[in-house]
Amino acid sequence: MSHKFKIGQRVRRARIGYADAKTDAGDVFEIIRLVPEDQTGEPFYRIKSGTGERAVREGEITLAS
Repeated sequence: MSHKFKIGQRVRRARIGYADAKTDAGDVFEIIRLVPEDQTGEPFYRIKSGTGERAVREGEITLAS
């Protein structure tokens, strides 16, 4: 599986469950690195915003409009 998003694109975190309720879904992040797939075959990304940097799976983010 190849990466759906590219470095420099702006994305938002998708709300998946209760733990994400603490995260502001309105925050916009920039993709800064493409990370190889995990054992499930899902690509990972490193994303950053003004508040920090984190790793997320492809299914956890959507393209910001």
